[in-house]
Amino acid sequence: MAMELWTAPTPNGWKVNIMIEELIEAGADIGEVDVRTINLGKGEQFEDDFTERNPNQKIPTLRHDGRDIFESCAILEYLGETFPTSLLPLDERKWDVMPWVYWQAANVGPVFGNKLSYTRYMDMVPMDQKEHPLERFGNEALRLVRVLDSKLGDNPWLCGDDFTIADIALYPWIRGWKWSKVNITTKPRVVEWVDRVRARPAVERGLAYGVPKEEIDQWSADRKKQYASGGATIASNESIKDSIETSE
Repeated sequence: MAMELWTAPTPNGWKVNIMIEELIEAGADIGEVDVRTINLGKGEQFEDDFTERNPNQKIPTLRHDGRDIFESCAILEYLGETFPTSLLPLDERKWDVMPWVYWQAANVGPVFGNKLSYTRYMDMVPMDQKEHPLERFGNEALRLVRVLDSKLGDNPWLCGDDFTIADIALYPWIRGWKWSKVNITTKPRVVEWVDRVRARPAVERGLAYGVPKEEIDQWSADRKKQYASGGATIASNESIKDSIETSE
């Protein structure tokens, strides 16, 4: 049975897309992969077949050998353990990698995501009400960039000489620094790391899931408008209220 990945072109989706392609690049025998792009704007993540796989109704979700796995970092760990490569050491060195995967999930994703939401998607909120969260999440995002810079040091990759799932987990959030307006250019090592990750052939293939090749690095005006509209809907308090009421 083919592995089934339901994903979308967002940071959490890109993580798993890239992982699949990096495993293929590393020679892992992962078999056929059936990829379905979920249209978040149309609410396909709320349909019954998706909810059956992922009760949290967020992409991505993976089905493999009859098991459904959700949460992008859990999927990275699962794939890294199921198909052993240097992407995830399985000896004691695993714990040089996994804390940074969890760091992304607990810190970088939420902070960059909130900064992005207040920067791009919350036009319905008066500016005077956005000033504090913009400053709060903006400053915290810059602090996290400093942590990343310090960890990288003179290493090519986050955890040393080997590209790992820690790099995969972090990259999709950091690559969008212009979109979220988090200035990483004061940390040249971080910028260089972003460029090194982007130069990997498997990363390019993973970023291409669900979007035209010419829009991998620069969305069209129409797609920017589409994502801004979708982001505004997701960020709206009304959408959360509707979800609560529907589940009761």
